[in-house]
Amino acid sequence: MAIATTRPLVSLALPQKGAARLMAQLALAVGGTILLTLSAKTKVVFGPVDMSLQTLAVFLIAAAFGLRLGVATLLLYLAEGAMGYPVFQSTPEKGIGLAYMLGATGGYLAGFVAMAAIVGWAADRGWDRSLLKFAGAVLVAEIVMLAMGFGWLATLIGAEKAWQFGVAPFILPDLIKVALACSIVPAVWSLLPHEK
Repeated sequence: MAIATTRPLVSLALPQKGAARLMAQLALAVGGTILLTLSAKTKVVFGPVDMSLQTLAVFLIAAAFGLRLGVATLLLYLAEGAMGYPVFQSTPEKGIGLAYMLGATGGYLAGFVAMAAIVGWAADRGWDRSLLKFAGAVLVAEIVMLAMGFGWLATLIGAEKAWQFGVAPFILPDLIKVALACSIVPAVWSLLPHEK
């Protein structure tokens, strides 16, 4: 069976209507928050900073889920964190709930929602089937997230320190995650049957 759609990947397997679709979407959103939590807690030693896999997880969730479900999943994840669940990278060690979210990482957390919106929007338009289009969307999403994180952090510690500690050390690790996402998502689509 040929796939002739620009819908996100998971929509190919979801029921088309009704309560079954809603329950499947809810299960995907909860599963996505579990993946985000695991990716936040997974650290890879990389130079001066530890690299979590969280931005890669955001890219993959948004590409697979599309704009609406991707953003809903990120908002559910933030709601879990706001309620005090230890879902973020440095929780509970550095605090929990809204106090943690309004700290140094607050802009980056909000940036994850923007990332999901940008990548999900691109996936809804079929850009995730093309390496170049998807790479463009993912790079824009990454820049927006870093800019939001930098802006928030700069209000707390000043622009110079925000750049030095909140952006510069993460550029190379995040570019690696961008490259991974840009390799994985179009490769998955290439394995599915398509129209000639």
